[in-house]
Amino acid sequence: MGKIIAITGAGDGLGRALARRFAKDGDTVILLGRTKAKIDAVAAELGAPHLAVVCDVGDPDSVRAAFAEVAKRHPKIDVLINNAAVFEPFKLADVRDDQIAVQLNTNLAGPIYCSREALPLLRGSGHIINVSSESVHIKMPMLWLYSGTKAGLELISDMWAAELQSEGVRVTVVRAGQMMDETKTGSSWPVEVSMQFATENAKAGIHLRERGISHYNSVTDVFRAVLDTAPDLHMGVVTLSARPRSN
Repeated sequence: MGKIIAITGAGDGLGRALARRFAKDGDTVILLGRTKAKIDAVAAELGAPHLAVVCDVGDPDSVRAAFAEVAKRHPKIDVLINNAAVFEPFKLADVRDDQIAVQLNTNLAGPIYCSREALPLLRGSGHIINVSSESVHIKMPMLWLYSGTKAGLELISDMWAAELQSEGVRVTVVRAGQMMDETKTGSSWPVEVSMQFATENAKAGIHLRERGISHYNSVTDVFRAVLDTAPDLHMGVVTLSARPRSN
């Protein structure tokens, strides 16, 4: 029997790739995203019984409303994948108030809001999968806030795993590397920011053009394995990284 899987940030990127994969496998996907047009397009592509629900993960009222809507259709869900995140580099001297707030709210508070509201639907045999980043251990210059939110999410996940064990809910972190697909043609950052990011990383011995990039579809195989893990097993942190590019 297929699982019912809720995915945040499901309108594009990894979230969309996961939705496509799980729908193809016979699961029912709940597409959560801030931009209605994007999640509606994915839901239309996948067809029934998949469901698109507008959800700004950084807004607790939006999250409450979204999971109330989900509960009307699915009083029980099997998996919540906290995938939505904002990835943007900056130096401390340059970071704006709105950039700080968006990353904290989306990357750290967002998974908390979503997991809290999903918990009544997950109790008994549910699974929370929190998407983290290899930047937690690589410590790339100018990504201190992004990496910090992901490191915080990993710590929270570890503590949730113990707290929620008695409620029958497992918690896993998937720490992913750099990835993209054919629709991702480049960075949305200003040119000067991209150049500064590359320069600062090169100074630290991290050469961006030499780093590997995996395809979203390859990463979905790992998520499939994680959520199909036998219920008597706990999988804490799964670490992925793209293979270096070959000449």
